[in-house]
Amino acid sequence: MMKSIVLALLPLALTAKEFPEKFHAAPRPLSKNAQVSEWPRVFGPNDNCTSPEGPLLKKFPETGLKPVFELARGESYASPILADGKLLHFHAVKSAETLDCHHPETGKRLWTFSYPIKYRDRYGFSSGPRSSPVVHKGKIYLIGVTAKLHCLDLDSGKVIWKRDLKTELSIPQYFFGYGPNPMIHGDLLILNTGGKEKGSSGSSVIGVSLKTGKTVWTHEDTWGASYASPVMAKLHGKDVALVIAAGESKPTHGGLLLLDPKTGKLHCRFPWRADIYESVLASTPLVLPNNKIFISDCYQKGGVLLQIDENFKAKPIWTERYFGMHMMTPQLIDGHLYGFAGRNIPDTQFKGINLKTGKITWEDDMRWRENNRVTGLFRGSFLQCGKRTFALGEDGSFAELSLTPEKPEILQRTRFFYARETWTPPVIHRGLLYIVQNTPGFDESSRRLICYDMRAEQ
Repeated sequence: MMKSIVLALLPLALTAKEFPEKFHAAPRPLSKNAQVSEWPRVFGPNDNCTSPEGPLLKKFPETGLKPVFELARGESYASPILADGKLLHFHAVKSAETLDCHHPETGKRLWTFSYPIKYRDRYGFSSGPRSSPVVHKGKIYLIGVTAKLHCLDLDSGKVIWKRDLKTELSIPQYFFGYGPNPMIHGDLLILNTGGKEKGSSGSSVIGVSLKTGKTVWTHEDTWGASYASPVMAKLHGKDVALVIAAGESKPTHGGLLLLDPKTGKLHCRFPWRADIYESVLASTPLVLPNNKIFISDCYQKGGVLLQIDENFKAKPIWTERYFGMHMMTPQLIDGHLYGFAGRNIPDTQFKGINLKTGKITWEDDMRWRENNRVTGLFRGSFLQCGKRTFALGEDGSFAELSLTPEKPEILQRTRFFYARETWTPPVIHRGLLYIVQNTPGFDESSRRLICYDMRAEQ
């Protein structure tokens, strides 16, 4: 057995043979003038899939980006997290949610933590975690698909405290299990729990102590947990927690909650959800300049740009039925928003919209034929590095884009694999690109996490 393995239940121990790591080749040296950044939570240091990283590789090799290492992956949609010299990989293996800690440049496993779960996705999607770890001041905050919450020591993986929120708060399974990511503000961990929905109200959002895990405040609301991540916004000089809440309900209800992150006090409740039972809200709020917030629903409502006034009330500036994101975070570039709008692959289009007017300026299927197969970006996800824009396609393609109010253009593209459900956004850290394959490939390749070398040539 490897050294320093931390196990919650010894019979679930995984051997290196059962859980292989594959090293390909060392990456290029990091440029002396490189600008780097941690990736401590699901959408990166700025909560919007942007990073100051650079310079990066200018031209993709014809044979594809050079892999550094790859890790076997269980069932999961969780994102790789990179902070304090650690790579965290959260997934479900043999009915156990498992957090593996690796060296970020070699893939060598440093420790493993796991605990048993009983969960099977009723729609046939992954039965692993949707939420990603959050790293803060040497601690990891981790919540899985059954809402088991742990605080771990980053260096050792040892448990500091834990809670079973599903049992404590009677959290339903919802459509796809528990999904929203935790958010940290000050000395609190803020979670969209959506518990006790059978009653007239429930603990929709809670703030718990980072140190002890005990509940400090509760916001009671009939709106349940969504699949979008809470984020923090600075509005009129004050920190405000933005929480997309939804749940599984008839009739449907949900939308945006604006809360005081210190007390849980409700500033505003803005309903925004389709009147369709199967609708979920999975697109994270996008914080924009001048006290504006963009939220969207891909099923029926579309997108809405909100102006937040000095009393922290939300007022619509414009709405656009056909600019609704399913799960991705759109990007703001030079006064325009760009995103992959639509519910499923057949009706998804890449679109640009004028932020001031709400007018869609162009739309593009962003598809092409490759190896006798129609492929494209579909419900893709962005990675913005400085002034360079990259997109990861839903079936494993990767492209660098030029986005202007006039048109989109693919500057270059490559392919990592052919596999469905490539919904986890790409991650960049110290010039290395981390991509996850969430399902077995059409070429029978296995689920995996792959590290690619994107460092600039010397």
